[in-house]
Amino acid sequence: MKAQTKETQGAITPQKAIELLKEGNKRFVQNNKANRNLIEQVGETRNGQYPFAVILSCIDSRVPAELVFDQGIGDVFSARVAGNIINEDVLGSIEFACKAAGSKLIVILGHSSCGAVKGACDHVELGNLTGLLNKIQPAIDAVDEEGERTSANTIFVQKVADKNVEIALKQLKEKSQVLREMLDNGEIGLIGAMYSVETGRVTIMEL
Repeated sequence: MKAQTKETQGAITPQKAIELLKEGNKRFVQNNKANRNLIEQVGETRNGQYPFAVILSCIDSRVPAELVFDQGIGDVFSARVAGNIINEDVLGSIEFACKAAGSKLIVILGHSSCGAVKGACDHVELGNLTGLLNKIQPAIDAVDEEGERTSANTIFVQKVADKNVEIALKQLKEKSQVLREMLDNGEIGLIGAMYSVETGRVTIMEL
């Protein structure tokens, strides 16, 4: 497979971008990776980059976005922060990816058994991590769960992870006029997704 060019990127619609990622994850799960020469793609992208999507995911070592979607050099922007939270720096990065570099799709990718979500559920305090985990608190508050509201309750943790993605999608639209206008104009798409560390599968979330 060749690296993305300005022409191939321009021909990709937001819906097509979703399909490309779905197909890539299917290949990943089946251990049937696309035939690509990464070093060749390094050369093909040396003068520019034309990624078709930008993926905001957690820093978890088990969830490397390019691998789980079977993408190559220059195919996607990958923004990573514990708990896949939205902040000013993340928004600025995504604005660059879409408005300046032409990406057609934004993916907020959460995952199962998320350590950041577990830490937030347990109200962990540790240096600068404290402030980061506080950003997940709205998701905790929004989850209705009669059982134990700690990381010991795996169902609760997953509900919080799902809600955290949902809130991030809402925040992105609320806090970025640039991205909101592009979404309203149909120039880009926006989806939430959940990766299973148990199976390797990515599920597009129905919100």
